[in-house]
Amino acid sequence: MIKVKEVLKKNTMLIALVVVTIIFAISTNGILLVPGNVTNLISQNGYVVVLAVGMLMCILTGGNIDLSVGSVVALVGALAGKLIVTKGLNIWLSIALCLIAGILIGVWQGFWIAYIRIPAFIVTLAGMLLWRGVALIILDGLTISPFPENYLNLFNSYIPDVFNGTSLNITCILIGVVISLIYIIIQSMSYINKTKKGYQTEKLYIIILKAVLICSIIITLSITLARHKGIPMTLVIIGVIVIVYAYITSKTVAGRHLYAVGGNEKAAKLSGINTNKVLFMSYVNMAFLSAIAALMCVARFNSAAPTAGTNYEMDAIGSCYIGGASAYGGAGSVPGVVIGAVFMGILNNGMSIRGIDSNVQKAIKGLVLLAAIAFDVISKYRAKNA
Repeated sequence: MIKVKEVLKKNTMLIALVVVTIIFAISTNGILLVPGNVTNLISQNGYVVVLAVGMLMCILTGGNIDLSVGSVVALVGALAGKLIVTKGLNIWLSIALCLIAGILIGVWQGFWIAYIRIPAFIVTLAGMLLWRGVALIILDGLTISPFPENYLNLFNSYIPDVFNGTSLNITCILIGVVISLIYIIIQSMSYINKTKKGYQTEKLYIIILKAVLICSIIITLSITLARHKGIPMTLVIIGVIVIVYAYITSKTVAGRHLYAVGGNEKAAKLSGINTNKVLFMSYVNMAFLSAIAALMCVARFNSAAPTAGTNYEMDAIGSCYIGGASAYGGAGSVPGVVIGAVFMGILNNGMSIRGIDSNVQKAIKGLVLLAAIAFDVISKYRAKNA
């Protein structure tokens, strides 16, 4: 019974995601899980996952957040519009310049936060106003569109079916099968290595149950996408970012430094960790990922608008906390953030399909976010006083 409770506690949001998905699938008469709508969900929430992964790095350092990400998206999008549409610059050079601009923004904010020690809330609040103002200056208050087709295809196209399937994209299904096999092999090797070294591992039946569940989700998703147009490039970009950052946070020294700084910065500093550098790089990384999100957004909307990125920071922060990141820092994971982002996406999409008023939607999302943070705070309080 204790083991069951532990498993349920560790996977609370995953269970909540499944329950919410089933509820909306039934209440929308299956429209939520129609292949076209699933693809639309991925396109709509791609930027949320990218921003949430970056936001997690900031939160891990001690509960810090970045309020400027929406304005950075607007600024980099405006820059992309000027370079690609207005100036007609080469798209690859334009993309490189936009990413460099994002990094420079991160360097600016990271310097004030990490080395001058101005609170992150203040610096990024100033950045939210500053970068939105610069975006308005660049665009002169106007919207730039349309973007060239070769740029749009980088983000809005699909992986082609090399087998030329008629009703199903065979390549999409095969990719899903291959990913599932790779996951099973990695989990099997990890279990065998830990067992040989005498490390504590989860019960074998729990590992098998997780593998079956995750592989079922992957195969189901690949079949669903195969019934539409296949795997969208947005999903490929998200997948690469998630895999890279999941590896960094769980398998590298830099990732462990993030958790150490968030757990106890003074102790981390005394142990030889350059805490200023860790904090600095987390904000440089956040701005870099904001630039990637900006490039995705302008391609999706086929325009660079002054209002772009509005409230994006709230989506990212909400995804992190709903996905299990601690409000105090030092705890959270990339897979958890992805679950949080998907949860928010399904909640938004499901309520929109049901025709629920937008004001009511905001109220519901606010309550969900408060519940997630309250759960984290109460759990820590009980563990501390147990």
